[in-house]
Amino acid sequence: MATLEIKNLHVAIEDKEILKGVNLVINTNEIHAIMGPNGTGKSTLSAAIMGNPNYTVTEGEVLFDGQNVLEMEVDERARLGLFLAMQYPSEIPGITNAEFLRAAMNAKRAEDDKVSVMEFIKKLDKNMDVLSMKEEMAERYLNEGFSGGEKKRNEILQLLMLEPTFAILDEIDSGLDIDALKVVAKGVNSMRGEKFGALIITHYQRLLDYITPDVVHIMMDGRVVKTGGAELAKRLETEGYVNIAEELGLEYKEEV
Repeated sequence: MATLEIKNLHVAIEDKEILKGVNLVINTNEIHAIMGPNGTGKSTLSAAIMGNPNYTVTEGEVLFDGQNVLEMEVDERARLGLFLAMQYPSEIPGITNAEFLRAAMNAKRAEDDKVSVMEFIKKLDKNMDVLSMKEEMAERYLNEGFSGGEKKRNEILQLLMLEPTFAILDEIDSGLDIDALKVVAKGVNSMRGEKFGALIITHYQRLLDYITPDVVHIMMDGRVVKTGGAELAKRLETEGYVNIAEELGLEYKEEV
Protein backbone atom coordinates (compact mmCIF):
# COMPACT_ATOMS: atom_id res chain seq x y z
CA MET A 1 0.00 0.00 0.00
CA ALA A 2 1.17 3.52 -0.84
CA THR A 3 0.03 6.70 0.89
CA LEU A 4 -0.28 10.30 -0.23
CA GLU A 5 -0.54 12.60 2.78
CA ILE A 6 -1.28 16.31 2.57
CA LYS A 7 -0.32 18.02 5.82
CA ASN A 8 -1.35 21.55 6.77
CA LEU A 9 -1.00 22.79 3.19
CA HIS A 10 -1.12 26.56 2.72
CA VAL A 11 -0.92 27.88 -0.84
CA ALA A 12 -1.00 31.44 -2.19
CA ILE A 13 -1.20 33.03 -5.60
CA GLU A 14 0.16 36.57 -5.94
CA ASP A 15 0.16 37.00 -2.13
CA LYS A 16 -3.49 35.94 -1.81
CA GLU A 17 -3.88 32.86 0.38
CA ILE A 18 -6.10 30.27 -1.32
CA LEU A 19 -5.47 27.10 0.71
CA LYS A 20 -5.52 27.68 4.44
CA GLY A 21 -4.34 24.42 5.98
CA VAL A 22 -5.56 21.40 3.99
CA ASN A 23 -5.14 17.96 5.56
CA LEU A 24 -5.88 14.76 3.62
CA VAL A 25 -4.66 11.16 3.60
CA ILE A 26 -5.23 9.05 0.47
CA ASN A 27 -4.19 5.40 0.26
CA THR A 28 -3.99 3.17 -2.77
CA ASN A 29 -7.16 1.10 -3.24
CA GLU A 30 -9.16 4.26 -2.38
CA ILE A 31 -10.92 6.85 -4.51
CA HIS A 32 -11.50 10.19 -2.81
CA ALA A 33 -13.67 13.00 -4.16
CA ILE A 34 -13.36 16.69 -3.32
CA MET A 35 -16.39 18.88 -3.83
CA GLY A 36 -16.89 22.53 -3.05
CA PRO A 37 -18.16 25.85 -4.36
CA ASN A 38 -16.27 27.79 -7.05
CA GLY A 39 -13.18 29.59 -5.80
CA THR A 40 -12.73 27.42 -2.74
CA GLY A 41 -9.31 26.10 -3.78
CA LYS A 42 -10.02 22.66 -5.25
CA SER A 43 -7.99 23.17 -8.43
CA THR A 44 -5.33 25.07 -6.47
CA LEU A 45 -4.80 21.89 -4.47
CA SER A 46 -4.15 19.82 -7.61
CA ALA A 47 -1.85 22.51 -9.06
CA ALA A 48 0.20 22.69 -5.85
CA ILE A 49 0.60 18.92 -5.58
CA MET A 50 1.90 18.73 -9.15
CA GLY A 51 4.19 21.77 -8.90
CA ASN A 52 2.50 24.50 -10.97
CA PRO A 53 4.92 27.46 -10.64
CA ASN A 54 2.06 30.00 -10.48
CA TYR A 55 1.21 28.78 -6.99
CA THR A 56 3.40 29.32 -3.93
CA VAL A 57 3.34 26.82 -1.09
CA THR A 58 3.84 28.89 2.07
CA GLU A 59 3.49 26.10 4.61
CA GLY A 60 2.91 22.36 4.86
CA GLU A 61 3.98 19.16 3.15
CA VAL A 62 2.76 16.67 0.55
CA LEU A 63 4.21 13.26 1.44
CA PHE A 64 4.30 10.33 -0.98
CA ASP A 65 5.23 7.38 1.24
CA GLY A 66 7.07 9.80 3.50
CA GLN A 67 8.90 11.71 0.73
CA ASN A 68 8.01 15.40 0.47
CA VAL A 69 7.15 15.88 -3.21
CA LEU A 70 7.15 19.66 -2.79
CA GLU A 71 10.95 19.48 -2.80
CA MET A 72 10.94 17.70 -6.18
CA GLU A 73 10.84 18.99 -9.75
CA VAL A 74 7.61 18.40 -11.68
CA ASP A 75 9.08 15.54 -13.75
CA GLU A 76 10.37 13.85 -10.58
CA ARG A 77 6.86 13.90 -9.14
CA ALA A 78 5.52 12.26 -12.30
CA ARG A 79 8.25 9.59 -12.27
CA LEU A 80 7.48 8.87 -8.63
CA GLY A 81 3.92 7.99 -9.64
CA LEU A 82 1.78 11.15 -9.51
CA PHE A 83 -0.51 11.99 -12.41
CA LEU A 84 -2.76 14.96 -13.14
CA ALA A 85 -5.65 14.82 -15.61
CA MET A 86 -6.41 18.41 -16.43
CA GLN A 87 -9.57 20.28 -17.30
CA TYR A 88 -7.83 22.11 -20.17
CA PRO A 89 -4.84 20.09 -21.44
CA SER A 90 -2.44 21.86 -23.81
CA GLU A 91 -2.30 21.27 -27.54
CA ILE A 92 1.13 20.15 -28.76
CA PRO A 93 1.40 20.25 -32.57
CA GLY A 94 4.13 18.15 -34.16
CA ILE A 95 4.02 15.30 -31.63
CA THR A 96 1.52 12.51 -32.18
CA ASN A 97 -0.46 11.00 -29.37
CA ALA A 98 1.38 7.69 -29.77
CA GLU A 99 4.83 9.34 -29.75
CA PHE A 100 3.98 11.29 -26.62
CA LEU A 101 2.63 8.25 -24.78
CA ARG A 102 5.60 6.06 -25.62
CA ALA A 103 8.07 8.79 -24.58
CA ALA A 104 6.17 9.30 -21.31
CA MET A 105 6.18 5.56 -20.56
CA ASN A 106 9.91 5.30 -21.31
CA ALA A 107 10.72 8.32 -19.14
CA LYS A 108 9.71 6.24 -16.11
CA ARG A 109 11.84 3.26 -17.14
CA ALA A 110 15.54 2.47 -16.91
CA GLU A 111 17.69 2.72 -20.07
CA ASP A 112 17.82 -1.07 -20.44
CA ASP A 113 14.08 -1.49 -19.88
CA LYS A 114 12.43 0.62 -22.57
CA VAL A 115 9.01 -0.47 -23.79
CA SER A 116 9.18 -2.37 -27.09
CA VAL A 117 7.12 -1.23 -30.07
CA MET A 118 5.03 -4.40 -30.02
CA GLU A 119 4.36 -4.21 -26.29
CA PHE A 120 3.42 -0.54 -26.64
CA ILE A 121 1.03 -1.09 -29.58
CA LYS A 122 -0.66 -4.00 -27.80
CA LYS A 123 -1.25 -1.93 -24.66
CA LEU A 124 -2.34 1.13 -26.66
CA ASP A 125 -4.88 -0.86 -28.70
CA LYS A 126 -6.31 -2.47 -25.58
CA ASN A 127 -6.74 0.83 -23.71
CA MET A 128 -8.13 2.72 -26.72
CA ASP A 129 -10.67 -0.07 -27.02
CA VAL A 130 -11.69 0.41 -23.35
CA LEU A 131 -12.29 4.09 -24.08
CA SER A 132 -14.03 3.50 -27.44
CA MET A 133 -11.40 5.66 -29.18
CA LYS A 134 -10.87 5.46 -32.93
CA GLU A 135 -7.50 4.14 -34.13
CA GLU A 136 -6.61 7.38 -35.93
CA MET A 137 -6.57 9.23 -32.58
CA ALA A 138 -3.15 7.69 -31.93
CA GLU A 139 -1.66 9.41 -34.98
CA ARG A 140 -3.21 12.83 -34.45
CA TYR A 141 -1.10 15.57 -32.90
CA LEU A 142 -1.50 15.72 -29.14
CA ASN A 143 -4.83 17.42 -28.31
CA GLU A 144 -4.66 19.51 -31.51
CA GLY A 145 -8.17 20.14 -32.77
CA PHE A 146 -9.60 17.67 -30.25
CA SER A 147 -13.12 18.28 -28.99
CA GLY A 148 -13.63 18.67 -25.24
CA GLY A 149 -14.76 15.06 -24.97
CA GLU A 150 -11.79 13.79 -27.01
CA LYS A 151 -9.37 15.69 -24.76
CA LYS A 152 -10.92 14.14 -21.65
CA ARG A 153 -10.76 10.62 -23.11
CA ASN A 154 -7.18 11.29 -24.08
CA GLU A 155 -6.30 12.28 -20.52
CA ILE A 156 -7.77 8.99 -19.30
CA LEU A 157 -5.88 7.11 -22.04
CA GLN A 158 -2.66 8.61 -20.63
CA LEU A 159 -3.74 7.45 -17.17
CA LEU A 160 -4.27 3.88 -18.39
CA MET A 161 -0.98 3.81 -20.31
CA LEU A 162 1.19 5.30 -17.55
CA GLU A 163 -0.44 3.45 -14.62
CA PRO A 164 0.53 5.96 -11.91
CA THR A 165 0.19 5.19 -8.20
CA PHE A 166 -1.95 8.26 -7.56
CA ALA A 167 -4.06 10.23 -10.04
CA ILE A 168 -5.58 13.65 -9.50
CA LEU A 169 -8.54 14.09 -11.82
CA ASP A 170 -9.40 17.79 -11.99
CA GLU A 171 -12.95 18.36 -13.25
CA ILE A 172 -12.62 15.70 -15.93
CA ASP A 173 -16.41 15.65 -16.17
CA SER A 174 -16.82 19.28 -17.23
CA GLY A 175 -18.46 19.64 -20.63
CA LEU A 176 -19.04 15.91 -21.13
CA ASP A 177 -22.30 14.45 -22.35
CA ILE A 178 -23.60 11.40 -20.52
CA ASP A 179 -22.12 8.86 -22.99
CA ALA A 180 -18.64 10.39 -22.80
CA LEU A 181 -18.95 10.57 -19.01
CA LYS A 182 -19.69 6.84 -18.83
CA VAL A 183 -16.63 6.07 -20.99
CA VAL A 184 -14.33 8.24 -18.85
CA ALA A 185 -15.72 6.60 -15.69
CA LYS A 186 -15.18 3.13 -17.21
CA GLY A 187 -11.50 3.98 -17.76
CA VAL A 188 -10.99 5.24 -14.20
CA ASN A 189 -12.86 2.27 -12.70
CA SER A 190 -10.66 -0.14 -14.65
CA MET A 191 -7.67 1.23 -12.69
CA ARG A 192 -9.20 0.56 -9.27
CA GLY A 193 -7.14 -1.77 -7.12
CA GLU A 194 -4.37 -2.17 -4.56
CA LYS A 195 -1.79 -0.30 -6.65
CA PHE A 196 -3.89 2.77 -7.46
CA GLY A 197 -5.50 5.66 -5.62
CA ALA A 198 -7.28 8.74 -6.96
CA LEU A 199 -8.42 12.18 -5.93
CA ILE A 200 -11.37 13.35 -8.04
CA ILE A 201 -12.13 17.08 -8.04
CA THR A 202 -15.65 17.78 -9.19
CA HIS A 203 -18.57 20.18 -8.84
CA TYR A 204 -21.24 17.64 -9.55
CA GLN A 205 -22.62 14.43 -8.11
CA ARG A 206 -23.28 12.99 -11.59
CA LEU A 207 -19.67 11.83 -12.11
CA LEU A 208 -19.84 10.09 -8.74
CA ASP A 209 -22.87 8.13 -9.95
CA TYR A 210 -20.42 6.28 -12.22
CA ILE A 211 -17.23 6.38 -10.11
CA THR A 212 -18.36 5.61 -6.57
CA PRO A 213 -15.94 7.29 -4.15
CA ASP A 214 -14.80 5.66 -0.91
CA VAL A 215 -14.42 9.05 0.75
CA VAL A 216 -15.96 12.46 -0.02
CA HIS A 217 -14.47 15.72 1.25
CA ILE A 218 -16.16 19.11 1.15
CA MET A 219 -13.91 22.13 0.76
CA MET A 220 -14.95 25.65 1.70
CA ASP A 221 -12.82 28.74 2.08
CA GLY A 222 -9.54 26.92 1.47
CA ARG A 223 -10.05 24.10 3.96
CA VAL A 224 -11.61 20.64 4.14
CA VAL A 225 -14.62 21.26 6.38
CA LYS A 226 -16.43 17.91 6.24
CA THR A 227 -15.56 14.33 5.29
CA GLY A 228 -17.87 11.35 4.80
CA GLY A 229 -18.79 8.50 2.49
CA ALA A 230 -20.44 8.51 -0.94
CA GLU A 231 -23.74 9.51 0.68
CA LEU A 232 -22.27 12.94 1.52
CA ALA A 233 -22.08 13.80 -2.21
CA LYS A 234 -25.71 12.76 -2.67
CA ARG A 235 -26.72 14.92 0.29
CA LEU A 236 -24.84 17.85 -1.21
CA GLU A 237 -26.71 17.41 -4.48
CA THR A 238 -30.09 17.66 -2.76
CA GLU A 239 -29.31 20.21 -0.02
CA GLY A 240 -26.56 22.36 -1.56
CA TYR A 241 -23.70 23.98 0.33
CA VAL A 242 -25.84 26.41 2.34
CA ASN A 243 -27.24 23.78 4.72
CA ILE A 244 -23.86 22.19 5.30
CA ALA A 245 -22.27 25.58 5.93
CA GLU A 246 -24.98 26.44 8.46
CA GLU A 247 -24.54 23.07 10.16
CA LEU A 248 -20.81 23.75 10.54
CA GLY A 249 -21.30 27.37 11.60
CA LEU A 250 -19.63 28.72 8.45
CA GLU A 251 -20.58 31.74 6.41
CA TYR A 252 -21.52 30.93 2.85
CA LYS A 253 -23.48 32.85 0.27
CA GLU A 254 -24.82 31.02 -2.76
CA GLU A 255 -23.73 32.39 -6.12
CA VAL A 256 -26.65 33.92 -7.98
